Amino acid sequence: GHRTVPQNLPELQPDLPRGRLKLQPLRPTSGPRRQLPMILRDKFGRAITDLRISVTDRCNFRCVYCRSADPETYRDHEEILRWPELDRLARVFVGLGIRKVRVTGGEPLVREGVEDFIWRLSKLGIEDLSITTNGHLLAERIDRLVAAGLRRVNISLDSLDPAKFEKITRTKSFDAVMRGIDAVQSSPLAPAKVNAVLVRGINDDEVEGFAEFARARGLVMRFIEFMPLDADRLWNRNLVVPAAEIHRRIHARWPLVQIPHERSETARKYRFADGAAGEIGLIAPVTQPFCGHCSRIRLTADGKLRTCLFSKDDHDLRELLREGASDDDLSQYIRSVVNDKEESHHINDPNFVPPSRTMVHIGG
Repeated sequence: GHRTVPQNLPELQPDLPRGRLKLQPLRPTSGPRRQLPMILRDKFGRAITDLRISVTDRCNFRCVYCRSADPETYRDHEEILRWPELDRLARVFVGLGIRKVRVTGGEPLVREGVEDFIWRLSKLGIEDLSITTNGHLLAERIDRLVAAGLRRVNISLDSLDPAKFEKITRTKSFDAVMRGIDAVQSSPLAPAKVNAVLVRGINDDEVEGFAEFARARGLVMRFIEFMPLDADRLWNRNLVVPAAEIHRRIHARWPLVQIPHERSETARKYRFADGAAGEIGLIAPVTQPFCGHCSRIRLTADGKLRTCLFSKDDHDLRELLREGASDDDLSQYIRSVVNDKEESHHINDPNFVPPSRTMVHIGG
């Protein structure tokens, strides 16, 4: 018979081009007793090994769950971390035990030089190097991203209907995004991870269609619960499509079998019992938080360290960098901030207050 819904649903190296900055990978100290980096841990004992780096707050989409339709003021370029500053911070973080890095935005591919940055990250010995993108520029950039050493791609796609896609993203980029997905599927980075944020009354009728899309294309389809990070502050609990509902609907049509996962992973993963290609991921930060095993921290484009998407406080690394802090100074400060990482995001508390920054200004 069918399985019941689980109770804990929760996520080619090129030659060095001339003129490119050379960064050497970190190496253990010499001698018989090599010292490995001490893993970052918070006061709750969680190991922090996953860093999201936002390289820009600019985006060529205006998704309803992320950005306002109204004109907005971006950070001045001088406020955004320069590439050498990002390089230095990345090396410090790797020295502190960071092993997974995801490059985000805004839309990271709108910033010139992002492929070179990914190349430099790949030389630091990062085990899992990925990017989150809306896919608009992906088809034309995929070869350069592969050559840079990227290992995975996450693509946002919130509707399979072009008209609905236009309403959600406020763009006419549907065809470009589909070309981007096809490009990833034809590259060494396959299978693509495709992310859909479901909003009740907008795209919640597409659950089965997205699952069929995963089966037909052999890709990973991930469903993300709508979180209170929208610029227009329209979020309310009635707009959230619970992961358990998504599982129930897909499972009724195509029985699902859970795939083992690491405790710190955000997604609960499933394969199709009939052996079809594709995979389903369910990310449930609202209805079934996974804060107890969180391994993530975030660096915003303007150099602020955030220990949770819903942090009330920013911790300024840019100021430290520009005031001449040493690597040891930076490491000690990062350790102190991480030690005080929040126990949970408090979305479900009655007095919850959304963070002042929206998703586009935090980085996914």
